[in-house]
Amino acid sequence: MRAPAIRAVGLLSGWGSGAAAVPADAARAAAGRAVLPLEPPALDPERFRRSRRECLLGVAAVGAMLDDAGTGAEAIAGERTALFFVTAAAYAASNREFIGARAGGVYFPYTAAAAVPAEAAIEFGLTGPYEILIGGPTATMRAVARAAALLETGACDRALVLAVEIFEECADLFERARGRLARPLVEAAGCLWLEPGQGTLSFGQRRGGRWETGGERQRLGEMLACEPVAALALARDRRAAGPLRLQGAWRGETARLAWSRNPYEVRGAARPGGRRIA
Repeated sequence: MRAPAIRAVGLLSGWGSGAAAVPADAARAAAGRAVLPLEPPALDPERFRRSRRECLLGVAAVGAMLDDAGTGAEAIAGERTALFFVTAAAYAASNREFIGARAGGVYFPYTAAAAVPAEAAIEFGLTGPYEILIGGPTATMRAVARAAALLETGACDRALVLAVEIFEECADLFERARGRLARPLVEAAGCLWLEPGQGTLSFGQRRGGRWETGGERQRLGEMLACEPVAALALARDRRAAGPLRLQGAWRGETARLAWSRNPYEVRGAARPGGRRIA
């Protein structure tokens, strides 16, 4: 499969904005905190008066990606942009509200996951193909591979992979799964802008096995579906050269995503601050 280039990446997390805010050791930096929350951005209160926090974070992540690319929404608007949304936990708060709702409350737990990409599509005029994948880091890697397939066939000119995870409203639910999750839980929202690139991309997944999990988790904390986006942001921040590989695990499934060359070192890809390679 032809590898996609990463033109830009937007990352917001409980650590702060961008890869530079990520600490060297998540557990030490958390200082005992179970959840690192991510405050909702200050968006138009009239336009987003009914939007949930996860929706606001998704819109903000796409905005951060556009800032990184040094361009506006017109560059991604229209039917030639595909959108992939991934989450494992961003709808948990909505489901909890539904279960505990009293008279007068109306909630839609089965469509909650669709609300985030819908708000992003409305805000930025995205009318191309889209998919929603539910899961952890393996699902995000699968989204990148599916985006690469669409780009390779010409079904789109660019693809956005958007991931959002929130935990604060339902942190107690995740306490029950502490044996499988790292500490701390770090809320995050990230977005990749993918375009046709050079070299090859390989994606593999399997049940069980002993592939190591993402090597950046000690720095990131537990970000679930946002982990691959954050790992790619860290790779650019440290100026990683040559082939690039991601690995991750989720509920007994392991996955590996590998570029034959660095996806940032491609003509036209953005560098930090929106500067483009000539």
